[in-house]
This record gives sequence, structure tokens and C-alpha cells, in this order.
Amino acid sequence: MEAHAGDRLLTHGRTVGQRDKVAEILEVLGAGGTPPFRVRSEDGHEHLISPGPDSVVQHTADRKRTPESP
Repeated sequence: MEAHAGDRLLTHGRTVGQRDKVAEILEVLGAGGTPPFRVRSEDGHEHLISPGPDSVVQHTADRKRTPESP
């Protein structure tokens, strides 16, 4: 799992009827974009998390990309 600040962390609900949780990744503390992550939940709470197999990183498109060669 590789993430960057600004990406979203989606954690799927574990039981029927439980909704997915979405958090914004504020800081990546592991080497090479790996966990743990400092995240901000939808309710504004910030915490550290090492996501499990029920989580997915949704990459945002607003990260700067390297310019393409002509």
C-alpha cells in the first residue's frame, strides 16, 4: 500500500449495514509511502493508523506529475 499526503483512505465496513469510513491522509510516516499514516476523519478527528486489508488508498489527481518529454 503506497500513499501520499492528500490521498484518501477508504476503510470498508466490516458488518452488514456499517458504512465505509473515509479519511484524508495528512502525513505518511513510513518509508516509500507506506503506513503508518496520520489521517483526518470525516468528523475532524486526527489520528495515526496502520490500515489493514479492509482498507484502500484512493489517489488524488492534484499531486504534481513530472513533465512529459517532448
